[in-house]
Amino acid sequence: MTTLLNRDTGHEGITSASSTRAVSPHRESADAARGDRHSPERLLEGIHLARERLQQVIRGKEEVIDAVLTAMLAEGSVLLEDVPGVGKTTLAKSMAALIDLKFQRVQCTPDLLPADILGSSIFQPGKGVFEFRPGPIFCDLLIADEVNRASPRTQSALLEAMAEGQVTVDGQRHDLKQPFIVIATQNPSGFEGTFPLPESQLDRFLLRLSMEYPDVDSEIEMLLDRETDDPRFHLEAVMHRDDLVHLQRLVRQVNVDRKVAAYIVELVGATRLDPRIRMGCSPRGSKMLLRASQARAVLEGRQFVVPDDVQAMAAPVISHRITLRNASASTRDAANIIGELIGQIEVPV
Repeated sequence: MTTLLNRDTGHEGITSASSTRAVSPHRESADAARGDRHSPERLLEGIHLARERLQQVIRGKEEVIDAVLTAMLAEGSVLLEDVPGVGKTTLAKSMAALIDLKFQRVQCTPDLLPADILGSSIFQPGKGVFEFRPGPIFCDLLIADEVNRASPRTQSALLEAMAEGQVTVDGQRHDLKQPFIVIATQNPSGFEGTFPLPESQLDRFLLRLSMEYPDVDSEIEMLLDRETDDPRFHLEAVMHRDDLVHLQRLVRQVNVDRKVAAYIVELVGATRLDPRIRMGCSPRGSKMLLRASQARAVLEGRQFVVPDDVQAMAAPVISHRITLRNASASTRDAANIIGELIGQIEVPV
């Protein structure tokens, strides 16, 4: 059981992890009376329903689904790294369908140009002027498939958009509407024809996740599921894009005790002192870990962060923000080190 704090009364109401009932009878009746579809309870019901539907499509990947939903609530982008064919693109497209997000999919190739993503100015002879034609990045959710197959020049086109929510073309700034989220997939760097993402761009991703292969039972269920295997299969939206925006605002209001903030700083600071790590996590990483912890708290039906939130999000937030001294080390090695550091630091009570 988890608790959801009622900001109007200051009291806590009990909710289950799989549903979000009203935190107060008075609050519930007030919301119903004015038909408040953006009340925290209704918003959380929508995101939990989306989670349930995603688990029916992507079998045996509950942790990955929760992590991607957490990133969306935290207004962050996600880098999904794994071999082809494990459901990375399916997860991203299903997420967009369930939340009714306008999405664009870009298949990254070595000959892809920045203008193919950002857009370009086209001369209109009849008007005698250049008009800007927006590229696929002007959407709610951009799916960049195999991003490490694009050239470094094209990869850098995403930097400004992911960091500042805007793009600059021909000296003109164009703001991106909210929400704006990038879900990028990439093959392992050992594959031929790939360009590893530099540290500056990796840092723009809130989470770096690995889908991995499904377990045996999940793969059998996937093979026998005739509904999702039907080409006409499509998901009905259970949320609206405005609901996601309101949830993102709710995340920013989640309470963080000073002891929990100190715990985050101590954990991040440990990465700067560990002899196995050549470059530790930056203060930006601390901020991202805090925001991800707030988003996880909301997903779990709470309006306050607990150390469990920090521990759950530490590896996917920090592992790609550190550089190990062992050049042949993998992302999993970095995550294991983060796990060891978590075990060494005293948990606040």
